[in-house]
Amino acid sequence: MKSRKHYESLYADYPDVVTLPEFMKMLGGIGDSTARKLMRDNHVKHFYIRDTYLIPKPCVIDYVLSKDYLEYSKKLKVRV
Repeated sequence: MKSRKHYESLYADYPDVVTLPEFMKMLGGIGDSTARKLMRDNHVKHFYIRDTYLIPKPCVIDYVLSKDYLEYSKKLKVRV
C-alpha cells in the first residue's frame, strides 16, 4: 500500500480543491457515473455547490488510502 506522501507528491500539480473531471483523472480515468456514485454514496467527502462537485485534495487522498478504494481497485484488475 502506498503512503500519504506518495499520493501528495503524485497529486501535487492538482489544485487544492478539484472538480469532478479532475477527480476522475486523479483516479485513473474512471467514468462520470462511477465518480458521481462515489459522491452520492458519500465515499468521498465533497461539497456540492450550484450543480458542481468540489472535492478537497486531502479528501481524494483519504479515499485512495481507504479500504473501500482498495476493494474497488481489486475488482478492476483483470485476471488472466
